[in-house]
Amino acid sequence: MTHGITDAQFFVMVSSFLGPFYLMLALTNGVAALYLWQTGQSKTWFRSPAIAGQRVAITNVLAWLALAILFVLLAGFSSSGNGHWMPALPEAWREAINQSTGPVVYSAGTTALLVLLYLFRSFFVKPAVAWSILNLMFLMLGLSMTDRDFYEIVAKPDNVPIVMLIFLLAFFTWLATHRAVENDRRMERGEPPLEKLDNEKVLVWPDLVYIELICMIALVAFLIFWAIALPAPLEEPASSVKTPNPSKAPWYFLGLQEMLVYFDPWMAGIVLPVLVVVGLMAIPYLDFNKAGNGYYTIKERRFSYLVFQFGFLEMWITLIVLGTLLRGPNWNFFGPYEHWDAHKVQALSNINLSDYFWESWLGRSLPIAAAGSGMLEKIGTILVRELPGIVMVLGYFIMLPPLMALTVFRKFYMRMGFIRYMVMANLLLFMASLPIKMILRWVLNLKYLIAIPEYFLNF
Repeated sequence: MTHGITDAQFFVMVSSFLGPFYLMLALTNGVAALYLWQTGQSKTWFRSPAIAGQRVAITNVLAWLALAILFVLLAGFSSSGNGHWMPALPEAWREAINQSTGPVVYSAGTTALLVLLYLFRSFFVKPAVAWSILNLMFLMLGLSMTDRDFYEIVAKPDNVPIVMLIFLLAFFTWLATHRAVENDRRMERGEPPLEKLDNEKVLVWPDLVYIELICMIALVAFLIFWAIALPAPLEEPASSVKTPNPSKAPWYFLGLQEMLVYFDPWMAGIVLPVLVVVGLMAIPYLDFNKAGNGYYTIKERRFSYLVFQFGFLEMWITLIVLGTLLRGPNWNFFGPYEHWDAHKVQALSNINLSDYFWESWLGRSLPIAAAGSGMLEKIGTILVRELPGIVMVLGYFIMLPPLMALTVFRKFYMRMGFIRYMVMANLLLFMASLPIKMILRWVLNLKYLIAIPEYFLNF
């Protein structure tokens, strides 16, 4: 995209985006300040009586006006096309982010962020806090666009929709959480949820049909302008002797492609996706909690909420983002400001559990069937060789469900019964196997717990 152009030409090209980008942010903050002042919502935008009042309202409006002025200044400097004038992240910051970024930090960091957002959701759903975080995210995006390596990844026509989807997903997740927190507060006060207050009936014709027609026309117009502004990412004709590096699946399959790093293809490409579908189909039959039907809530459905958010955001969305933006040539992990060098070599010696057990711990060679031995003897040798992994996997799926039923999931077992509980417990264990396997790979370089390449059976 930026190959073959000088730095001066690159900054001129980026300035054509950053100028309107910062002006748009300035306009939205100015409109937000005007809206808060006209409606009077700035007095309670923090949703806290302790900090509400006329002085706080004026300060709140002035803060967004000041931010709008800041974005106007950034737009002016960015539109110059001069790399010395264009605002950018300091080089030391970018290097620190690259050095501190890796699969472990990325996964642990996103998990910690999800836990933090859940524990302090009452704070993060405040409109002023959410608006501040959104502005900070856009500011970081704008300052990062002056980095050629970052621009190569984010501005790639294939990846532009993914970046937009990240912001849209963050917004709608916040909107649902905001609604749920408000409903929880109302029910604590003995008030009905917000959804119960909306009893207005809307006719399909003409109300709904008109809205759908307007949305359809607006979406078509948006796609036409998109197609004009952003060329389709067409590449050269496919060739069996020349494959892209990295060769990536469509964005909605990047989570599965990431799983292939840690699981055998039959497990990552067949078993786990089938279990996801089966688990979604089983939810109505496993769910015994009738609270929360028809309205947003978290306190009345903590377990369901946490499982869904962890499964969807942490084990699917973050894998898509990782595969899209951070996996480069040879499927190596690159920092967000790191050049995608196809010659980057990462020396990894992934070892199976059987190798650890027999060679590293016992100091013996792997059991091998004698030449000319029969089928039963070969199978017996394989079972002896992989016995540690077989014991661990069987213990994980057989021993843990009863232990969970006697401890943390005792109430679930009593209310669900044996069959429904066992289905739920095994689905949870399969879901947890992905982060467990990822941790084992990163910490111990463990490849497979059970490695039977003779029959293409690895786990």
